[in-house]
Amino acid sequence: MGQMNLAHDLVSVIIPVYDAGIQLVDALVSAQEQTHRNVEIICVNDGSTDDSLAIMRLFAEEDERIRIIDKPNAGYGAAMNDGLDAATGTWIAILEPDDWMDAGMLEEMLAFASRLHEVPDVIKCPYWLVRDGDEFGQERVHCTYKGLVHPRQQPFSLAEAPELFAHHPSIWSALYRRKHLEDAYIRFPEYPGSGWADNRFLAETLVQTDRIAYLDKPFYNYRGSSAEEEAAFARRSPVLPFERWEEMTDILDREDVCDEGIWRAHIRRGFTYLAQVEGAGALDEAGVRDAIARMFSRMDERIVLSDAAISPAHRRMYAHALGIECIKPNHAAYASHLAREAIRRARVNGVKATLADAKRFLGA
Repeated sequence: MGQMNLAHDLVSVIIPVYDAGIQLVDALVSAQEQTHRNVEIICVNDGSTDDSLAIMRLFAEEDERIRIIDKPNAGYGAAMNDGLDAATGTWIAILEPDDWMDAGMLEEMLAFASRLHEVPDVIKCPYWLVRDGDEFGQERVHCTYKGLVHPRQQPFSLAEAPELFAHHPSIWSALYRRKHLEDAYIRFPEYPGSGWADNRFLAETLVQTDRIAYLDKPFYNYRGSSAEEEAAFARRSPVLPFERWEEMTDILDREDVCDEGIWRAHIRRGFTYLAQVEGAGALDEAGVRDAIARMFSRMDERIVLSDAAISPAHRRMYAHALGIECIKPNHAAYASHLAREAIRRARVNGVKATLADAKRFLGA
């Protein structure tokens, strides 16, 4: 098959909005100013109580590409599903109302996909993490998987680049072929509030295709939560991360995923969630240890006890919970893993940002 031309495809940009405030302006402007002009911008107002709806209406008066769905509050997943129902584009883009896209995002991603031998179902990119309190467009650092995804061919299946499954779901730094979502019956779970609906959507979209494309260039600007906000969330809802991990596990089981690389990435995600809850001091909250035990019971013992990326302390916790013998952890191997990761991150983001990440991770 020769090169395709996706340059004129309609892209549906879905923006689920709940009390976004003035940051919504950044998101809307970035959607409007895409150099790929064939877009429809679907704003789903999920019962906002601030001036978000008024902001959307002001923009819609000046741009016929903007459509507003105004509905009672039902949570992020329900808002996204309403946006999917209204979308008519060949491609779906997701834009959080407090984030923004670089102007060339859609054009460059579609141009990249056009050079492939077949149309991908998912076009994935890394993203920029915007530090808390920074001004628009400033103090951006690369996400954790920038430079780590190296498929042998394009497009590819998840087994060829399982790193996509180990890090932040980042479902918004991607384009999804709408027909893929429809054919695979992929929808968002309709939890109250945000509910971490992105975890299941990530699993559904990446596991149910062998046509993923990856362009290692960031365009999406993600305003991450502060360390204090993340810790507060972990204390409020300490069981939720483990519940979402199990839901992703259900999808892997349902789709008969056997690839060790995917399972290793998924298990690392589970230990990342454990570290977050542990760091927030929430291990002894009601139901947490039972949730961890359920998660541990679904992990492959051989992978956990041999993975140098899992800390010795967490491997001991795992072995104790399951009542199995833990091979004496190789502290040197874990230290070597941390050193290699620190060097890689320093090369990507610089030493200053890497030290800041280390302090955040260690809770210093």
